[in-house]
Amino acid sequence: MTKEQLRIVSPNGHLGFAPTKEESFRIAAATKPDYYCCDSGSDDIGAAALGADRSVSMYQWQKHDLELMLLASREQNVPMIVGSAGDCGTKSRVDLYVEIIKDLAKEHQLPPFKIAYFYSDVDTVYLADRIKEGTRIEGLDNREDLTKVDVEKTTRAVAVAGIHPYIKALEMGADVIIGGRSSDCAVFAAPAIFEGFPEEHAYYLGKVLECASFCAEPYGAKESVIGTITHNDVKVTAMAPHQKCTIASVAGHAMYERSNPYFEYFAGGMLDMTHCKYEQYDEKTTRITGQKYIPIQGDTKIKIEGSGKVGEKYIGIAGVRDPYTIQHIDKVIQLSKEQVKEEFPTTNYHLNYRIFGKNGVMGEMEPIRDIQSHELGIVVEGIADTKELAEAITLMGTRQIFYARLPEVKGTAGTAAFIVDEVLPSTASYSWTINHTLPVKDPMSLFKLNIETIQETIKV
Repeated sequence: MTKEQLRIVSPNGHLGFAPTKEESFRIAAATKPDYYCCDSGSDDIGAAALGADRSVSMYQWQKHDLELMLLASREQNVPMIVGSAGDCGTKSRVDLYVEIIKDLAKEHQLPPFKIAYFYSDVDTVYLADRIKEGTRIEGLDNREDLTKVDVEKTTRAVAVAGIHPYIKALEMGADVIIGGRSSDCAVFAAPAIFEGFPEEHAYYLGKVLECASFCAEPYGAKESVIGTITHNDVKVTAMAPHQKCTIASVAGHAMYERSNPYFEYFAGGMLDMTHCKYEQYDEKTTRITGQKYIPIQGDTKIKIEGSGKVGEKYIGIAGVRDPYTIQHIDKVIQLSKEQVKEEFPTTNYHLNYRIFGKNGVMGEMEPIRDIQSHELGIVVEGIADTKELAEAITLMGTRQIFYARLPEVKGTAGTAAFIVDEVLPSTASYSWTINHTLPVKDPMSLFKLNIETIQETIKV
């Protein structure tokens, strides 16, 4: 029998990135939702996590959030779903989360339950073979089609799953699902579609829940919200006592992070939010209708994300307070770059300067051209093939800010100060190499799904 409604709690817009707020989570859990779902990844964090195959979130925060969800969902005997495990959704991150779940089950003496998990990693040899066969792998956001050269630059790649592996896992009776890299909205849309609700409402449910309390006001991250889907609408309700889901906050979030604010794309289709209608259902809840699901014609297009290593990286930090140097900071940076080039004439390297107080955040897109700061913070980023070269280039590039000789400078004390005398080692530098869509006949073909039973641990 088809349910009249389904309620899903989203406790955190990015599981583990910062700890879930427990008060609003407890309030949400007390309402006995039908599913506990959370996204745990993003390409907002940059290419390094995928390229280096690591998390950018603290292990303890990830365990904290998984523990909250696992204990509540097992106590209530309802499913728990996490997508894009460990920030980038690679196999190692999925395995990490599965291991945490197993450890928590043992620690809390939980009764047996089924855990399903799938991998999203894509072999670059496979991508190269598809190109060789003549498959067109289209670029997103005005990129050219994927080439063999792009693939050769790629250290690691993942496919972005849609609803398909999640629905398959639910059909297999999974109680806990840990997903590899996935579309944010699919984590929430999948259980709704599995339970028989319309795609247009299911995908909107996913869109509004993906960042949890970002769809509420006043702004406050890591608070729980609950989405309710029926066959006619979607409602979203803030759980934190100080927050409300208003027409403005929900509609604003629907337009969040999109080149076109009305369209949401995913494996298998697109959600058109052009004619959405928002109504204040009660003080803490907004009701949404009017969304439209547009299925793809032909092969399913799966987004592929790829990251390639640029080099090892060090960071230098300098501060400038001298007014004359501030007014001529571009010349100072030019002089510094020239000194590095003179010292390393044949070395392959990258040397970047971010000047906070001038255009450190927006770079060349900064509309304010005149410096209005009384002091500047300069972050120097040196990248080279080896750690030794990266350190040397960054040291040179940072210290030359201090040594730069401008025409009117008379003193010898230098015109810059250093936060620390040395430069600081950083994760290696990576860049995005693949942001393309791969056509496939079977949307499950890129995702390896596993399921097993976690047995009860007998107390001794």
